[in-house]
Amino acid sequence: MSDLDPDVPESTRPLSAGDPHRPADDREEVYFEGSPLIRGVMSKGLIFEAIGLLLIALPLIVHFVFHQTVHIGVFAGLIVAGLIVLAIPAMRALTIRYRITNYRIDYERGLIGKDIDTLELWHVEDIQFHQSIMERILGIGSISIISHDDTTPKLVMHSLPNSRHLFEQLKQRIIAVKRQRGVLKMDMGT
Repeated sequence: MSDLDPDVPESTRPLSAGDPHRPADDREEVYFEGSPLIRGVMSKGLIFEAIGLLLIALPLIVHFVFHQTVHIGVFAGLIVAGLIVLAIPAMRALTIRYRITNYRIDYERGLIGKDIDTLELWHVEDIQFHQSIMERILGIGSISIISHDDTTPKLVMHSLPNSRHLFEQLKQRIIAVKRQRGVLKMDMGT
């Protein structure tokens, strides 16, 4: 291959027809890092929103419909309770964090204490994508991963942005990592 520059390391050369099988690059590339999007979590937490709005509206309903006076402490308490209930789905989303790379998925959860599970991509048995009509409108989706990992046999990542592209990246990367490690899937039939 005389047309390749000898001063450029082989691992940094782009793939071409003349060099299709360059050595594996062990650099980790981050596909996504962050929490589920609040807009997706809020759309799934409709029960929290309904209860929160009811708690906020209850003193007003009692005052204007039943013509009863509501003590200011009760009024303030119900509004604060309603706001807290409204914030529960968003707070849950902020306690979850994903880091998806070309070799692994780190799933972190917790507000004060933290738990982190790591799922190596070569352990993945199956990957699934789901996007409801509402999720399509919001531009989010869910990716489910079924694996042979003892601590995380099933991981469902909800409310991910650009989820279809991420799903396609993961699907291709899982195949590549399994090939790289020499992992074969055997179908024993029935």
